[in-house]
Amino acid sequence: MRIGILGLGRVGAFHAETLSGLPAVESLVVADPFADAAEAAAGRFGAEIASSPRALPAAGVDALVVAAATDAHPALIRAGVEAGVPVLCEKPLARTMAEGVAVRDLVRDSGVPVQIGYHRRFDAGFAAARAAVRSGELGALHTVRCTTLDPAPPPAAYIAASGGIFRDCSVHDFDAVRWVTGREVTEVYATGGNRGAGHIRRAGDADTTGAILTLDDGTIALVSNSRHSGRGYDVRMELHGLADALAVGLDEGLPLRSAEPGVGFPSGTPHTFFMDRFADAYRAGLVAFTEMAAGTRPSPCTVEDALEAGWIAEACTLSRAEHRPVRVAEVRQA
Repeated sequence: MRIGILGLGRVGAFHAETLSGLPAVESLVVADPFADAAEAAAGRFGAEIASSPRALPAAGVDALVVAAATDAHPALIRAGVEAGVPVLCEKPLARTMAEGVAVRDLVRDSGVPVQIGYHRRFDAGFAAARAAVRSGELGALHTVRCTTLDPAPPPAAYIAASGGIFRDCSVHDFDAVRWVTGREVTEVYATGGNRGAGHIRRAGDADTTGAILTLDDGTIALVSNSRHSGRGYDVRMELHGLADALAVGLDEGLPLRSAEPGVGFPSGTPHTFFMDRFADAYRAGLVAFTEMAAGTRPSPCTVEDALEAGWIAEACTLSRAEHRPVRVAEVRQA
């Protein structure tokens, strides 16, 4: 399989390295607006360099990975779909929901498979939690707790193009809540503040947020996010049911200390970033992508899935701005 990669920044280069080691992948074709990034990837992985990002979908590739800046996602997905090439696009689907809806309509009418890169769907812990919910071993859920805490704030340029913390960071938790529980979010109440990142405050965004989500069966999900986690990269989910409780992320790399005397857990080196916490999940997601591109499985995370997480983020953004509960139906577009 010949795979094209658009965008060779941190995530794109990580994908190029992973893909170059997969048995299903015979060769890579890369493109990046910055020639040095494309040349570095070509040198490391023996990849061919496309003449331009827009030319790559027509360069005889069997599948396309979009790891460019968020603003470019809709146009690059469109280029792949119009060329009849299966696409894996990193989240978010688009910077605005209107753009996301347009992408959905295009993909739905084309029949070309598209996968959106919500990698927690491929993490062993999140997959085990999903299986536990579906087996009924936890009993009826009453509370879900999710958290994503970054070790340090992204730079100002990233924040300016991110669409805000709910759309950029919290969406991972929103997608995980939907995927693990199998339920939809009907209403949100969100708040946020600034605890130290001046460039985030100046951009009108929050660096620390909390959201209460009401699911369609009455389960309450609590989502906590921050750009500040001094001990490391912290991603967890707790599922509390009437019969049992389960947690994702309680491994030896958990970036948290216990205040209880004599407790040595966790004793490992704290996770420092998403690439070490989720390396196996990213690889599994790329394997799934090659299977989707080969026609042996459906998309494991569709454009429709990405839109659902996006509507929750949109509702949380409005809730924080107006200090009130917001029903997801209020922001949803046809």
